[in-house]
Parts: sequence; C-alpha cells; structure tokens
Amino acid sequence: MYTFTSWRTLVSALLSLAFLSACWPYGGSVAVNVPADDRAPAQVRQGGPPPHAPAHGYRRKYSYRYYPDSHVYFDAGRGLYFYLSGSEWRMSASLPYEFKVRLGHSVDIEMESDRPYTDFASHKSKYPPGQKKKKKNK
Repeated sequence: MYTFTSWRTLVSALLSLAFLSACWPYGGSVAVNVPADDRAPAQVRQGGPPPHAPAHGYRRKYSYRYYPDSHVYFDAGRGLYFYLSGSEWRMSASLPYEFKVRLGHSVDIEMESDRPYTDFASHKSKYPPGQKKKKKNK
C-alpha cells in the first residue's frame, strides 16, 4: 500500500519533470515578420543614442551583398540571408532551393542598419533586376 509521503514525492517529481521539460530549448529558423510593402516600421533601438545622433561620430557599418534578381541580402559577417517570402521578410543561415537557383549577380551595399530590408524600396529602384544584363548588351 502506498503512503501519503510516497504519493507526495511522486507528484512532486512529476511536477518538477513537467517544469523542466517546458524549459527545454527548441531550435528552428527565424522569421522576421516585417511587411513587404515599402512602409517598414521604424527601428526601435535599445540603449545607445537615437538613430539620428551618431555615437561620438562613429556608427557601425554593416556590409551586405544584395542580389537584385531575387531580392536577397547576404550578411557575410553574420552568415545570414534576408529574403522576401510572400509578403514577409525572413532571415536564415541558408537559403531555400528556389532562391539558390536564381540568385544572379550581386551588388555590395554598406548600411548603418542590421536590417537591410528597411531600405528595400531604394535598393530595388537603384538596382533593378536584370540591370547587369542590359549593361553587357551595350
């Protein structure tokens, strides 16, 4: 026969196990849910000066490789791709197959933002898809 103490120990052990299993880390890809239209929300920076005020004249630069034909950004320093999937921007360490096949030529871009898609509208107009092909035909 079970005693009150053994039931209490069993229930306590089960609750502890349930709590610990809820804390288990899960892996996966990261989706950056930013609208694909050209009205991306303003960046919210935590700590440091506001975006319009440089920190003693220095502001970190991020270098990206932009692929105009597929609207993909690659940050070699962090090893991250940013790509448009439907109406949202996604961030991943690798690209889906359909993007790898049609990357095309690239353009090097330097920005002060760690989110290159915030200037997508200007990049899209400055580097239209197929621009490099047109230059070769001249």
